[in-house]
Amino acid sequence: MKHDTVLITGASSGLGRSLALTLARPGRRLFLGGRNRDRLTETARLCISRGAAADIRLCDVTDRNGMEDWVHSAGPLDMVLACAGITGGTRRATAPDGAPYEPDAQARRMFATNVEGVLNTVLPALHVMQGQPRAADGLRGRICAISSVAGIVSYPGTPSYSASKAAVDRFMVATGGNMKQAGILLTSVVCGFLNTPMVAGNHFPMPGLTDVDNASRRILRGLRRNERRIVFPRWLVAGSRFMDLLPIRLAEAYYTNQPTGAAGSMPEPDLS
Repeated sequence: MKHDTVLITGASSGLGRSLALTLARPGRRLFLGGRNRDRLTETARLCISRGAAADIRLCDVTDRNGMEDWVHSAGPLDMVLACAGITGGTRRATAPDGAPYEPDAQARRMFATNVEGVLNTVLPALHVMQGQPRAADGLRGRICAISSVAGIVSYPGTPSYSASKAAVDRFMVATGGNMKQAGILLTSVVCGFLNTPMVAGNHFPMPGLTDVDNASRRILRGLRRNERRIVFPRWLVAGSRFMDLLPIRLAEAYYTNQPTGAAGSMPEPDLS
């Protein structure tokens, strides 16, 4: 697998940072994007200490023009990893006869970051890679975006997160069916809970919680195998697919009585 030049969004923390450090080695150039200058600089410093060349870009994936400029200026690219994303759940009802709800601003920011942010990364990367020659393995490049097991189900505790991650998975897999003819591999990562700062404030059991460094190795192994959808933990994803086949009233009867993702059990996301 040729991956001498790699662009990673969300590289200042969590899975993006772990992937950057896992990939860092002599002869490799990493383009690292994120919103927190100090943490992004630290990621780059650690990558450089492992022998890689690292360039940082302070950016928000919702900035379409800024992302296009960055991706095009970084090319040619062997691999693009779209890791930037946010999560958030519902709030408790504010009135005795009210219901759990998701603030409007959170729902809009969730789609802007998790869906538009992926498009702002993937679409310019496709343009860059289509102009590149094929490598020895016949590919022009690989693009990977992080979805979630939440994207498989209509989970009442995380409505916008579930919907946004479903969109990411469907877009990557469906578009990948066309792009493989051009020698570009598109991959969706459908994973469960990872022990990253994004879930550190959750006040509920997280089944299948996976170490982020193990997750990084699983993702890179899947990319080496040219997997179009990388799934882990498999038992959690399989169970979620089964739940999605149930009638809505039965699935909701189960979900609304679980501590996982209950209203008020997740910290409020940074919407700035």
